[in-house]
Amino acid sequence: MPAAVLVGAQWGDEGKGKATDLLGGDVDYVVRYQGGNNAGHTVVIGDQKYALHLLPTGILSPEVVPVIGNGVVIDPGVLLSEIDGLAARGISAERLLISANAHLIMPHHKALDKVTERYLGKARIGTTGRGIGPAYGDKIARMGVRVQDLLDPGILTKKIEVALTEKNQVLTKVYNRRGIDPAAVLEEYLAYAERLKPHIADTSLVLSKALDEGKFVLLEGGQGTLLDIDHGTYPFVTSSSPTAGGACAGAGIPPNRLTKIIGILKAYTTRVGSGPFPTELEDEMGEWLRTTGGEYGVTTGRNRRCGWFDAVIARYATRINGITDYFLTKLDVLSGLERIPVCVAYEVDGVRHDEIPMTQTDFHHAKPIYEELPGWQEDITSAKSFDDLPPNAQAYVRALEEMSGAPISAIGVGPGRDQTLQIRSLV
Repeated sequence: MPAAVLVGAQWGDEGKGKATDLLGGDVDYVVRYQGGNNAGHTVVIGDQKYALHLLPTGILSPEVVPVIGNGVVIDPGVLLSEIDGLAARGISAERLLISANAHLIMPHHKALDKVTERYLGKARIGTTGRGIGPAYGDKIARMGVRVQDLLDPGILTKKIEVALTEKNQVLTKVYNRRGIDPAAVLEEYLAYAERLKPHIADTSLVLSKALDEGKFVLLEGGQGTLLDIDHGTYPFVTSSSPTAGGACAGAGIPPNRLTKIIGILKAYTTRVGSGPFPTELEDEMGEWLRTTGGEYGVTTGRNRRCGWFDAVIARYATRINGITDYFLTKLDVLSGLERIPVCVAYEVDGVRHDEIPMTQTDFHHAKPIYEELPGWQEDITSAKSFDDLPPNAQAYVRALEEMSGAPISAIGVGPGRDQTLQIRSLV
């Protein structure tokens, strides 16, 4: 049985959790393959809202095995807090599997993340300060602490001591901050080890066997295509690869297992943090989109920057990820508008660009070229099929589909689990 990837096609926050939840009845394993608790998914079931940060959305489906893959960086305190929060609401994490090869976020990662971001001042990246970037930095520098190290107190002790020998020098001598006590860190993380031990597994092997047995595996990332460390709006990006190419590395399965790559698109565009955003609306219309769409970060609570749909980045996401199907979310937010602008290209110094400009400089100076589409006044939140949508809403979806270069196979018309129109199967 093949695997499918669920990837954000903009700057994240597109509604991947809703898409994962929709597929829950058909999926056997849901794998988070990158990122940390700097991202989040919101899932609404009935009158209950669940905000997930590290846990895969499959945790909400009793039949699904949720997996945290090797490409994720894990703050064990946050993870256990999230597990406890769900337990208090009657949802068990007993099925959760955590890759032994995933890296841990340590106290020095969080300390350095916060102090360096403050030190950068106006040049700051806009990180969440949760230690994700420094944890990935240590992973690449081969100084990281992995989940499997929790199982060996001797190795854990040595790794903490080695790391803090250097990091404390930086904290105290460069930033004039207090050093971190290795003994206190060891005690804290050994306590985490006791609770996490039953969940630690060779998840790459587990997933390979599951696929051989005909199980369906869904890989979900955090963030979105334009936040990819290689393919995003660098340096205003995350520290990992949320694109489809990162899914195989972050889950430990080969590319030839993938047959569906599902992109999540919002019916307009948002982003959190610093960086270029050609269609951003810094006026009352942008505030209307933010308020009407509830555009506040699941993990951070930060206001999301809002703008019109950008077909240029949608085409880019289709190309970079090899997207086979799109799930269009929050179409209902646009109800009530007379006209809806859509960015079809950019203008940079008098030159039209139908694709994202090659250089960061040009992208920072890109001005959107808009086409306006007719809006609709009807409330579409109770629609049960594509034909139930007003003609102008149908035309808007078809226009976005043509501009994006891949079929729109599902549409979100509200936050609820049952507020999704499925045009064709995503499995």
